[in-house]
Amino acid sequence: MTSSTHSSASDAACCAEFARVSRRGLIGGALAMAGAATAIGSAVVTASPARAASADAVLVVLSLRGAADGLSLVVPHGDPVYYAARPRIAVPAGSLLAKDAMFGLHPNLAPLLPLWRSGRLAAVHATGLPAPNRSHFAAMEEVEDANPGSAARQGWLNRLIGTDTRRSPLQAIALGGGVVPTSLYGAEPVMSTGSVKAVSIPGDDQWDTTGGRVRSLHTMWDRDTGPLGRAVGSAFAAVDAFGPARATPDRSAAYPGSDLGTSLAEVARVIRGDVGVEVLTVDQGDWDMHSDLGTLEWGRMRRNVGDLAASIAAFFADLGPLASKVTLVTISEFGRRVVENDSNGLDHGYGNVMLLAGAGVKGGRYYGTWPGLADTLDADLLVTTDYRSVLAEVVASRFRASTAKVFPGFRPEAVGVMTSL
Repeated sequence: MTSSTHSSASDAACCAEFARVSRRGLIGGALAMAGAATAIGSAVVTASPARAASADAVLVVLSLRGAADGLSLVVPHGDPVYYAARPRIAVPAGSLLAKDAMFGLHPNLAPLLPLWRSGRLAAVHATGLPAPNRSHFAAMEEVEDANPGSAARQGWLNRLIGTDTRRSPLQAIALGGGVVPTSLYGAEPVMSTGSVKAVSIPGDDQWDTTGGRVRSLHTMWDRDTGPLGRAVGSAFAAVDAFGPARATPDRSAAYPGSDLGTSLAEVARVIRGDVGVEVLTVDQGDWDMHSDLGTLEWGRMRRNVGDLAASIAAFFADLGPLASKVTLVTISEFGRRVVENDSNGLDHGYGNVMLLAGAGVKGGRYYGTWPGLADTLDADLLVTTDYRSVLAEVVASRFRASTAKVFPGFRPEAVGVMTSL
């Protein structure tokens, strides 16, 4: 077997592309268009509350930006091609956790074992787009639009929150700088802020909205019925409605000090504030591992996996009883090639794995149809489960929303990973 040397000129271009479309690389002006984003280093949080009343269900979508290697996260140890194709970077079968005859979890996912054993964590393998797309930018757009062939600029999460007829000024909240994911682009209204604690009227030092600056703004705008006046009124209402979240204690010290840990601490704070948030998104970058993916002793994968697991575990612990209504789903724009390259890394691939944790998840097991691996330079993990089928089960079971409206023209196939409310 010859290792792939695909990671020179063509892959340099691919990595440059990922840098351009990463959450810190995209233009910040998109914040005015949709969704809420908090940029925390390489991680970004967005929130999309559909109403001001307490939410019955909350969905957290965690995007592993850069195309995570699902074959390292959930290892197909029962397929001998995996070890033949990765003589240097394969995860040893003896170190895997929660093994069945085919799959096992990367050992650095150990902090998530309590969720797995309690039936609140599951994996769906060989998931992805209906056709391969190795461009970071194009694949992100396609995954988050989730409506192939449509010219409409609207993401699937924007369509989801639009299925609720109730409206709130907090329809979408941007926490900090960065760019809202395409999944939240659309007609639903949005606001943005630097952080949970910073949600206030600019120029006023007091949270108390009777302060002089705020009183002057009320005098100026309260009777203005034009578009700008309505926008100012909406901002006032949003600040007032968001008050409980701002007053909720910051528990980030209990999380890893990473971008992802800090981001999930912000997400938990919003949920604990109970301001009606129903959808939040978090972006974790740095999964584009063309080189130095590494082994269990060194490399970028072990660090990323450990951070992912510790941050998610801290998140659910932080939520306490509220975890019973929160579902977290991971997704990545595409997977990596089966065969390792000469740089101890992996080039752009196709199929991937999705992790689901929390409320409604039928956990403690692996889902999906395994297609088998091929040991050739251009071999990909093939997709046997359209990622929208997984998301459709979440949408239908947790929100009782119309999957036909959220995923137009798509007929989901049964996956079985979710229970009903």
